[in-house]
Amino acid sequence: MSRESRRAKNRRKKIIMRRRILLVLFLLILIPILYKGATLLINGGKSLYSNITNKEEQPRSLKEKPSKINNNNKKEEPIKNEIANVKLLSVGDIMFHMPQVKAAYLGDGNYDFRDTFKHVKNHISSADISIANFETVTAGNDKKFSGFPQFNSPKETLFALKETGFDILSTANNHSLDQGKDGILKTLKFIEEYGLKSVGTYKDQNKEFLIEEKDGVKLGFLSYTYGINGLEFYLSEEELSYMISLIDEEKIKSDIEKIKKEVDVVVVSVHWGVEYQTKPNDIQIELGHKMVDWGANIVLGSHPHVLQKSEIIKKDGKDNFIIYSMGNFFSNQRKDTMGNAFTEDGVMVEIDIEKNITKDETKIKNIVFLPT
Repeated sequence: MSRESRRAKNRRKKIIMRRRILLVLFLLILIPILYKGATLLINGGKSLYSNITNKEEQPRSLKEKPSKINNNNKKEEPIKNEIANVKLLSVGDIMFHMPQVKAAYLGDGNYDFRDTFKHVKNHISSADISIANFETVTAGNDKKFSGFPQFNSPKETLFALKETGFDILSTANNHSLDQGKDGILKTLKFIEEYGLKSVGTYKDQNKEFLIEEKDGVKLGFLSYTYGINGLEFYLSEEELSYMISLIDEEKIKSDIEKIKKEVDVVVVSVHWGVEYQTKPNDIQIELGHKMVDWGANIVLGSHPHVLQKSEIIKKDGKDNFIIYSMGNFFSNQRKDTMGNAFTEDGVMVEIDIEKNITKDETKIKNIVFLPT
């Protein structure tokens, strides 16, 4: 064999060897790929390796902690507490003596009391719920109007209160029966006609608790009076049992415990105490503390026609509020007419209520006193 033939033969051997090496390398790369693809098909698209290694994706470094993963492999957002705030505003006694009625007369049987409240309207209307003690009745404009001792006021008084921003009127007080059964029924009728709500007097036995809900916060309202000036004879015994909420500790306790199951905050308006006394008596203090113990959160006192103290009572780690008398908000009881300057003083009470809706927890956040 010639030298040239041997060289050609060696070149062919080298080429074949290179091709074999390339083929082996190609197979080494291709076989794992084919194997993994086959296992994916066999396991419905899930690699066998997933059963061996951690099911969750591992962190990139030892210092990086794995994120919490939900079923959709998305990070869960941190829980944010949803907070709701409600402002309750309360005022004391609203009474319409005859000088006030005459001052509001426009002629032709028409009255307008709105101007009287123009300087406090912004405060009243800006609250989420505003409540007052309506210490008179509106037995109808076809009857004679009167002041003390047996009140009957024009129905336009209610229109003025609605326009001022009031939402609820407490109607259980010692003047509730000044015009008999008809006075109660007409007062409730006109209150409803003007878009207000009432608590404390009722037209029939099918009464329901007054519950107001604002932004997910439920407030329940109750109202009671110590008496009705000896005018019980206007009603039958049965009517007296449901038409006026008189102070009865067993009844109050039962009402509070029942309404507490339905609301976040229990508000009790109570007509009590001794007129013109600047300090609450032992009966007021004892009953006030009992009501908080039964579940009341806010107790709003009226009747003395002068200011009395307020206090915070803690129960189950939460603040509860009592004001024994808010004084007069609107009346003709002045120093000149009564010889008592304290009857000219009153207070608007703003109570900020906060509810953590996420945790279902409600508390009194702040209290502001606005002297009048």
